[in-house]
Amino acid sequence: MLDLAGRRTVARIEAMTPPGRDRGVDALRALAIAGVVLGHWLVTAWVPGPGGTVSVSSPLAFMPELAPLSWVLQTLAVFFFVGGYAAARSLRAAGDPARARAAGPARARTDGPARAVGPAWVRARMGRLLRPVVPLVLVWAGIAAGLALHGAPYTTIRALALPALGPIWFLAVFAALTAAAPLLLRLRPGVTAASAAAVVLIVDAIRFGLDGPAWLGWVNLAAGWLVPYMLGLGWAEGGFASRRTAVALLAGGLAGTAVLVAGFGYPASMVGVPGAEVSNLSPPTLAAVAFGTAQVGLALLVRGPLERLMRRPRLWAVVALVNLSAMTIFLWHLTAAAVTALAALRFGAVPGLLTPPARLGWLPDRLVWLPVFAALLALAWTVTRRLNDRVSRST
Repeated sequence: MLDLAGRRTVARIEAMTPPGRDRGVDALRALAIAGVVLGHWLVTAWVPGPGGTVSVSSPLAFMPELAPLSWVLQTLAVFFFVGGYAAARSLRAAGDPARARAAGPARARTDGPARAVGPAWVRARMGRLLRPVVPLVLVWAGIAAGLALHGAPYTTIRALALPALGPIWFLAVFAALTAAAPLLLRLRPGVTAASAAAVVLIVDAIRFGLDGPAWLGWVNLAAGWLVPYMLGLGWAEGGFASRRTAVALLAGGLAGTAVLVAGFGYPASMVGVPGAEVSNLSPPTLAAVAFGTAQVGLALLVRGPLERLMRRPRLWAVVALVNLSAMTIFLWHLTAAAVTALAALRFGAVPGLLTPPARLGWLPDRLVWLPVFAALLALAWTVTRRLNDRVSRST
């Protein structure tokens, strides 16, 4: 039961929500963020070694039968899909606010006025996306410096910092696609998404079929995530709205993923596994693109039911709060886990935190630590929100 303050918060959020707000899309974004956070918290492990070293590991490296866990919790494609949709809607509102208010949740093509505000819109978006990165980088610069001064091995510093700073890579790609959104809206979404998928196919063929250079795979970092982002732009423009299209994307994506994994040797895990020769995610492979397409199809199918579910004020309040904090949650969730592991190093082998994730019982042990991670993430959210408020007031 909610106390009086909780009920007032729920009522205030409900009252402040515009009538035309697409709550189903907000629910999709919240689910995507939750999937990323929970997935990382469950598969990122730190293992102490000799001489004070620490290495990164994953239960997927020891128990490949857990790969289906990554199919549920690797939701980045939905994140990019909803990001494309939101960018198109925001550009339309900036170009013609009256038309955007009248349209409500309906989706019509973005026209000239929306595109004309592109530069100002991009500057505002970049500020919102990139401002939370600065405190994160400063915190880890301080942690790394402190560890180095206390004689921590470089491998230990790297093992703690790299996963925590990993979200910046994806945010950088997301920011680049967002900056390009006014131009991308001039293109045909379906054709552009298919062309980007073709680029991923060609890159993978060269890398894996012709023994091409590994660095070429990083072309897929932009091309791979452009696919769901363009589908999101197209959805906001009135495309991909039919149930038949959603089912085709879901079925086609699943079939393509199955063929690539079973017939062409792509990893079954949709997240990176330490020590694995090939990762589906770093950089994205054709299997990741196919799987992401299936996720987009599923998102289109469940958006309607989610919209109806979000009419419940308490559920909507949770989703609204997650959306307001999406970037902070995304950027800081692995820092919460890494800082917990760092603080526990003095205690040696801590079950579920600083032990090899080599047995099934490791997962229940890790679940015990999730409330600690969540508490630290909430603390990071509180601190960064205050910092952002001060920056906003001073500019």
